[in-house]
Amino acid sequence: MKGIIFTEFFELVDDRFSFETTERLIEMSHLPSQGIYTAVGTYDPQEMVTIVTNLSALTGVSVPDLLKEFGRYLFKRFSISFPAFFEGIGSSFEFLPRVEGYVHLEVLKLYPDAELPSFSCTVPETGMMIMTYRSKRNLPDLSEGLILACIEYFGESLVVRRETGQGDPPETRFVIMPK
Repeated sequence: MKGIIFTEFFELVDDRFSFETTERLIEMSHLPSQGIYTAVGTYDPQEMVTIVTNLSALTGVSVPDLLKEFGRYLFKRFSISFPAFFEGIGSSFEFLPRVEGYVHLEVLKLYPDAELPSFSCTVPETGMMIMTYRSKRNLPDLSEGLILACIEYFGESLVVRRETGQGDPPETRFVIMPK
């Protein structure tokens, strides 16, 4: 897992809880990296599992809620750091299909060894989109947070219904439609 994900997560923890919480979290997690990450480094994804699990125990916030919140936080950070991704885009239905074919390609230019999830989008009817997520890391809560933040970014009145399918790991479908 790329270090930028870890550094952004700790920024969220600092902002949402406190710097002291971040320090305590690193201390209690006994991480092989010792909680020292560079944005371009690659780290064992198990470290993120440990960190999020321990943060949940420390704060009483569930792991799914922490991951969704992190997804929302990441989207906001990405929208600030990579404004070119959003140029000429007016809605989440325009943006989300570009994640796989454009955004991820640009991410791979910055981080060639990144292992990114797969997303595919279909529009079964006007005003509805199904975004299918696949990843060996199986973090659909994080993806849901990203999708919800995208909808907020564009100021839309949409809901997201989540369906878990089959497979190892299971694919997750996000059905996005008007409220």
